[in-house]
Amino acid sequence: MTVVCERVVSSLSPDDMEALCEAVTAGILDGGGFGWLQPPGNQALERYFEGLLLVQERSLYVLREDGIICGAGQLVRPPSSYEAHAATVNLTGFFVAPYARGRGLGRALIQAMIQGAKAMGSKVINCDVRETHAAAIGLFRSLGFEHWGTHPYYARIGGQTVRGLFFSKLLAGEHEAARWQSSIAAPDAGGAPVSSETTKSHQGLMLYPAIDLKDGACVRLRRGEMEDATHYSDDPAAQAKLFEEAGCRHLHVVDLNGAFAGKSTNVPAIELIVKATGLPVQLGGGIRDMAAIERWLEAGVSRIILGSVAVKDPELVRQAARAFPGQIVAGIDARQGRVATEGWAEVSELEANDLALRMEDAGVAAIIFTEITRDGMLAGLDLEQTADMARRLSIPVIASGGVGTLDHLRDLRTIARDVPGISGAIVGRALYDGRISLKDALDVLGSC
Repeated sequence: MTVVCERVVSSLSPDDMEALCEAVTAGILDGGGFGWLQPPGNQALERYFEGLLLVQERSLYVLREDGIICGAGQLVRPPSSYEAHAATVNLTGFFVAPYARGRGLGRALIQAMIQGAKAMGSKVINCDVRETHAAAIGLFRSLGFEHWGTHPYYARIGGQTVRGLFFSKLLAGEHEAARWQSSIAAPDAGGAPVSSETTKSHQGLMLYPAIDLKDGACVRLRRGEMEDATHYSDDPAAQAKLFEEAGCRHLHVVDLNGAFAGKSTNVPAIELIVKATGLPVQLGGGIRDMAAIERWLEAGVSRIILGSVAVKDPELVRQAARAFPGQIVAGIDARQGRVATEGWAEVSELEANDLALRMEDAGVAAIIFTEITRDGMLAGLDLEQTADMARRLSIPVIASGGVGTLDHLRDLRTIARDVPGISGAIVGRALYDGRISLKDALDVLGSC
């Protein structure tokens, strides 16, 4: 018997993917895994793993016995903006197929993943497991994982509530571990002043220049009103290229006609934008079913923004987030805290923070929060609402709506130092009007 545990760094072959899906299906039938209670089918599993390989924060490890994949696990790093957790990594999605158990394969896989975590500089590895998975719990304990907490309502399976156990393992060497343990902060014990070097270590915020499309042209709206649009360019692809040449690393594209029509409308313009640059493009506006999501991801879009459908069909969001991990973002647009849908034409009774928590639970990679009354008005971001939302979530929040000056970006940078969940900002009209230069905006956000 030959056992190999390895990190997957490129697309799996058809045979390997088939074996992996077979192993996952067997694991789900035996008691769960990856959040599924029933196998979703090979097509959904293939999309899941193909999408997973595109997420930089996730590392997929597979277990092979005599060359056949029979188990897997993932190491998940926190977002770059979460400095306090930079030395930690989460072990998740771990399983060995029932037909391959009892031969020490699970131990070999975890040990390989521990070495992988050390290689990426992690000092602590965390994991959680259902209380009913006795074999897995025993395995983690035997490898030095410490049980530190219990979740009383971890899962609901077969009409029964199942508790979850949380484990951690310190990966640092003996001397470094002693320093870590001796420096654990006690509650209410105060702490040393934050040094200037600590302040300098903050990661920068991401700038997302906005390309809003109406009738094939690049425009900007005021307060989301289609009849109050300012026309900027008849060549959105050329505009995208200019953003790339100026140093931007991402693009934010919205199909305004699509948002109102409920289906993608500016298709040729979007396709040209994707082809014009090598930048990751996050796209929103009228994307409301799995077919549309798949169509745009296959066309080269890196992330899909789901807005109205987040309110009206949350199960679709959950399915999409599961099928395309790291590639689904929830766009939450609000008027004075209440969620708006249908291209901002309708305002619901749903609170923005409540929807954000639901979307986090659904598995989206990030939230884009826009206060509509400020969008396109150049009066500044709604920092209070943005920060409040970011404090409640464990996923990044991207601020949008109202940036008009560099001071507005400086204000965001300042608050992001205290609220690391804020990961970036979308800027539109101020860039097109020349009120803010791209270089200055990148300098300000990059210095956070």
